[in-house]
Amino acid sequence: MPTLHKFAVLVIGAALLFGLLLPPEDDGDRTTVVKPAVQGTEAVPAAVSGGPTAPASPGAKPTATPSTPPPPPQPADPKAAQAKANELGQVPVIMYHRILAKGGSEIDRTPDELRKELERLAKGNYVPVTAAEFVQGRIDIPAGTHPVVLTFDDGNPTQFALDAAGNPAPDTAVAILKETSAKYPAFRPVATFFVNKDPFQLGEEANAGVAWLTQHGFEIANHTYTHPNLAGMPTSKVKAEISKVEEVVKKIAGAPSVTFAYPFGNAPRTRAKDNAFVSKGETWDFQGVFLAGWRPSVSVFSKEFDRTAISRVRSEDKVKKDGCDQFCSTAWLETLDKNPDSRYTSDGDPATVTAPSASISQLAPEYAAKARVY
Repeated sequence: MPTLHKFAVLVIGAALLFGLLLPPEDDGDRTTVVKPAVQGTEAVPAAVSGGPTAPASPGAKPTATPSTPPPPPQPADPKAAQAKANELGQVPVIMYHRILAKGGSEIDRTPDELRKELERLAKGNYVPVTAAEFVQGRIDIPAGTHPVVLTFDDGNPTQFALDAAGNPAPDTAVAILKETSAKYPAFRPVATFFVNKDPFQLGEEANAGVAWLTQHGFEIANHTYTHPNLAGMPTSKVKAEISKVEEVVKKIAGAPSVTFAYPFGNAPRTRAKDNAFVSKGETWDFQGVFLAGWRPSVSVFSKEFDRTAISRVRSEDKVKKDGCDQFCSTAWLETLDKNPDSRYTSDGDPATVTAPSASISQLAPEYAAKARVY
């Protein structure tokens, strides 16, 4: 056989062998195992410093480069500078579950533990905003105060119930929020409830109960229908879980969900390009998707803000178990107290975004016209 022919045979053989050794293309249904922080609790994301990021929708066009540069930031109001406003700082988004007097697990809190944490927040000049207000940039709180987002997962009756007189039942999360606000009037009694198929186990009374919540400024949002672990679940079933509870939310709250929280903090482990459907589907359009832990969120006005993977912090004391000596609420609030320049401090004007001149470069371009510096 001529030498050239021998060489061609060798090349073709090598190509065939290489093709056989290549891994098969992911079919989108492969399951990735994610080890939870505690069995049966919300899972710690694989990377604490980040989280799953949904890409742009398939076929989306790249953002065009602006023909003119954004306007330069304007001088800050003297009152904002005096308050040391930094609206590019971190925001604690605290995650709660059941409020139980006895028993429960590490993710549950007692009424007294909740009272203690809310009072600490009030004394520290934190003001609650809902998850929807946060992701929409509607942070209207006094100058010098700090936003905090209080989120309650699973729609448990220990979080909200009404007594015979139509008031929040004692020792529920809503009742304790109202107590704290009565003691500290600047502390807004609002929170976000991520609910499943039977919110607060109210059954046929859900409409009246949720109406009370929405009338008092609380947010009702999507947490899937049956609270499954979405990791490895086929896309069709994930869509069904989201859409079915979205029907419930629209019926009882009178409006679609603005935000969504992953059960167990786990995103679907389908092909990355398919995960965009979690944020936007045929019957839903979430402006913020929340993880389970374990750090404060960056500011909604920051270049680093990813509305498809917003970090939360589990409510827990400063204990070594599960890393709570560093990553749970008590530890993080201490860290922010010791590093006040790193947390979000309001300028008192929801129409502007104020930050020190050294930090303003972190502002997302779409907010350039609102920028104020000192």
